Parts: sequence; structure tokens; C-alpha cells
Amino acid sequence: MSQELERVYTIPLGKVLISQSQHRAVRAINMIKEFAQHHMKVETIKIDEELAQQIWSRGVRSPPRKIKVRMSKTDEGYVLVSPFTDDVESQVTPEKETKKVEDKHHLKKKHHLKKKHHLKKKHHLKKKHHLKIKN
Repeated sequence: MSQELERVYTIPLGKVLISQSQHRAVRAINMIKEFAQHHMKVETIKIDEELAQQIWSRGVRSPPRKIKVRMSKTDEGYVLVSPFTDDVESQVTPEKETKKVEDKHHLKKKHHLKKKHHLKKKHHLKKKHHLKIKN
């Protein structure tokens, strides 16, 4: 078996929440191992340290709901599960398009502030009117 087999999967980890809160990260690791055994048809699974770090990064009680991984079947007969990193370089967007998006965002923000100021003014007038009636 000289050819390495490599696949990318998104593993759902939502059922981790069924287990007790102090066992959730451990259960997530076990679920990843079970998923790898089922899909790669190999008993020996090794989880990369970076992936384990990702699972445990938010603590034992709140592992991620899903995780994208790369599974590689090696010549030694085990599967290495590592976090998925996109190797393709992202395309650079032209400056004109980004400028338009920024302008739209700026206009929305300006409109929101204008509306907020109008509401404050209206509220202030109501307060004055209310005070006049009381006196």
C-alpha cells in the first residue's frame, strides 16, 4: 500500500452535549476516533496535537459543535487525523469592489446614527412636555 489516502470531513460533534459537562471534550475526541474508524476502515487512529488543542481550547465543558478535519491513511497502517487547513491561496479582490462595500457600510452607519439622534431628540421633547404638564 504505497499510496496515501487523504480525505477531508466535517465531523458533527453536537451529540457531545448529551454527556456530562465534565466529560464533553473527552467524548468529542472519542467521537472523532469512532468517525475515523467508520469512514477510513482502519482500527488504529492517531489524533494530531493541533486538533486536540482545538477541541480543548474552550475547556472541557464546551467543545466545538462541528470540526473540519483531514484524515490521512499512512503506509504504517494507521490514520492520522489533523485539522483542515485550506492550502489554496485566497483570491485578491479588486480595490473598487471593496471600496463600494466600505461606502455602503459607512452610509448605513451614518443613517443609523442619524436615526438614533432623531429618536433621542424625540424622547427629550416628550420629557419636556411631560414636565410642563406636571407643573
